[in-house]
Formats: sequence, structure tokens, C-alpha cells
Amino acid sequence: MKETICTIPINDVFGPKDGCPICRLHDMLEQNYLDYILGAAMMEPDIRVETNEKGFCTKHFHMMVNRGRRLQNALILETHLDNIKNTLIDENAKGKPDKKNIAALEQLQQSCYVCDKISWGMEHMFRTIFSSFTTDPEFKELFEQQPFICLPHYTMLIKSASSKGGLKGSELSEFYKSASKLSGKYLSTLKDDISHYCKMFDYRSNGQDWGNSKDSIERSVEYLTSEKPDYIE
Repeated sequence: MKETICTIPINDVFGPKDGCPICRLHDMLEQNYLDYILGAAMMEPDIRVETNEKGFCTKHFHMMVNRGRRLQNALILETHLDNIKNTLIDENAKGKPDKKNIAALEQLQQSCYVCDKISWGMEHMFRTIFSSFTTDPEFKELFEQQPFICLPHYTMLIKSASSKGGLKGSELSEFYKSASKLSGKYLSTLKDDISHYCKMFDYRSNGQDWGNSKDSIERSVEYLTSEKPDYIE
């Protein structure tokens, strides 16, 4: 399978054939952007303008703090908090709340610099996946050998493939067929495992084999959300 600077990360996430490859792609981009923003990029003026205005979602704020780079986090927070203070919240406010101000506050709490960068990176990586799928038989075979594609990322892939700059005609049909088979076949397996799990609580199933159903709840949640839940005995 041929490799270029664009295809190397794609081959890396599809190579293991373990779980959803697009989840691995997302995680790779997420880690890279977190390292980037807490590294040298933190001091770049244009980057700080973006982080000051967008901030970060709860998940990525926590991930940044848990990386232990306290000074970097403090410097980012210093100017982000200053931006909020200067533009959105006035401690000496008088009169009535302004609707535009409320909308801006809501928008701030829904925006995230890292999430936006991941979305941008995913879209560009999808273009490489589409190109490799249609031009490289070895990658097409590797794509079709994946265990599954989770529901959120299946949706993202199909939407991207169907949009402007995606695939057309027979290439779109072939990709849709392959992606749907991956996601749908695993969905059928999950449904059977969940049904078997429920059945095992019937007294008539006493002594029967649980098969692959014991972790079917966790696998189903992972498929539906792209996130692995904490296992509880």
C-alpha cells in the first residue's frame, strides 16, 4: 500500500483492525491538537486571539489541565478570562440584560478551539480516505477488513462523502455500500448479543452459555456514542 505524507496517518489508524478506525483518527487528532495548543503555539498571537474568543469545551479544558502543564494553562486562561471580562461581563452592569450579550455568552459556552480544529482535521482526513478508497485497491481491502465503524463516525463519513468535494456516481455508491456493510453488520451482531444477554436473565436459560453477550452493553454504548463507557461489575 503506497504511502505519502497524507496517507501515513490514515494507514496508521486503519492498520490495527481493532475497533472503529475513525475513533482512532479522532483520538490521534485530539492528542495532537492538545499538544499543539499547550506547546509553542500557545505564544503565537493569532492562535491566542482564537483561543481567547472561542475558549474550550468542558472535556478539553479538563484534558488540558490533566496534562499537568500548569503555566501554559494559566497563560491561556489569563487572556481568555480577560477577553470575557472586557467583552461579555461587566461587574458594574446596570439596566437590563442585552439579548445580544446573552447570545454571545451562550455561543462562547458552545465553542471550543480544539473541537473546531478536530472537525477541520477530520474533514481533510476524510478526503484522503475517499481518495485512497477509490484509487488504491490495497487500502480499499483494508477499509473493508475493519471490525466496524461506530454510528457517529459512520454518519460523518457518509455525510462527507455525499457533500461537495466528496465522492460522486459509482464511487459514492461503492463507498456507501462498503461503509454501510461495516457498520450494519456490527449493528446486527450487537443486537443479537444484547438479545442473548437479556435472554440469559430468563430462568429457562439457567446454565446456558453467555457467549459474547457479557460486554454487549458496553460495546453497544461505544458503537452508539463513539465513547467507551466505564465498566461496572
